Amino acid sequence: MLLPNILLTGTPGVGKTTLGKELAARSGMKYVNVGDLAREGQLYDGYDEEYDCPILDEDRVVDELENQMSEGGVIVDYHGCDFFPERWFHIVFVLKTDNSILYKRLETRGYNEKKLKDNIQCEIFQILYEEALASYSEDIVHQLPSDKPEDLENNINQILKWIEQWTKDHSS
Repeated sequence: MLLPNILLTGTPGVGKTTLGKELAARSGMKYVNVGDLAREGQLYDGYDEEYDCPILDEDRVVDELENQMSEGGVIVDYHGCDFFPERWFHIVFVLKTDNSILYKRLETRGYNEKKLKDNIQCEIFQILYEEALASYSEDIVHQLPSDKPEDLENNINQILKWIEQWTKDHSS
């Protein structure tokens, strides 16, 4: 059975990983967290001292994912989206979280002040939503609220319905 590829994106802390893992468990699709993939394969191109994190080697990430993406049925989770080939995804979900909630989540992660401030500004200005709209066809990019547990459940149900419909539409 042919299954779609889904991109979950948004500012760090909006709930991409929680949503992606739960979605994969309920749909039987494969879940790929790009941060974990990069860590396991050491797909880095240096280190960013200012943000205290490794710099992703985007070309190597794309090479690493190419085969599984062409098979379909993959949920990809990453806070950036402009380097993935447009042909990979059938739908893109950008998660959005209220700034005060997001601030608490990122503070809990131990983000330094600059990283915290920049990520909150990124959310305020909807940078990742704009990036998704610039990188993919507007009709496949959707924003989802991700503030409270009910949002998670609603998002899962909404995406599962979409997968079911997509699968029906693409089975011959």
